Amino acid sequence: MKVVNTVFPSPEQFQDFFGAADDGPFVMVNLLKFKEKAEYPDGSEPELSGREAYARYGAVVSGLIEALGGRIRYSGAVTGLLLGEVEEMWDAVALAEYPSLAAFQAMALSPEMHAIEHHRKAGLAGQLNIRTRPAPGFESQGARDSERLWSPEKASVVN
Repeated sequence: MKVVNTVFPSPEQFQDFFGAADDGPFVMVNLLKFKEKAEYPDGSEPELSGREAYARYGAVVSGLIEALGGRIRYSGAVTGLLLGEVEEMWDAVALAEYPSLAAFQAMALSPEMHAIEHHRKAGLAGQLNIRTRPAPGFESQGARDSERLWSPEKASVVN
């Protein structure tokens, strides 16, 4: 299995992903690898880590996801590997639930997303995004806010 972390999809990946049938809710598995230091094109924020830059993006994108009827189901640090082998471990994993492919696409192409994308690009060395569909019997249970494991308020750096 070949694993390649990237920051943006190729044109073919974009077409395949958004050209698929919209079959309802899905969970996106995000495997994140951060840069040691954030890299903003204008050279600003030289002391900011990649993780901190990405947290700025995450604090806003979680609200965008919730506004379209989705939610962050989980976000946490990768702490070990039990099975398999990879050359370099990811730093974090996030599970984001979306109500539909159309909702995800609308968010991804929105002006609000465009306005925060520079934080994502500055902080990420690469990532994998894996779209998953719930197996029968495992549909969303609608966790209460108090059960959420991640929220903007818990992020180490907010905007």
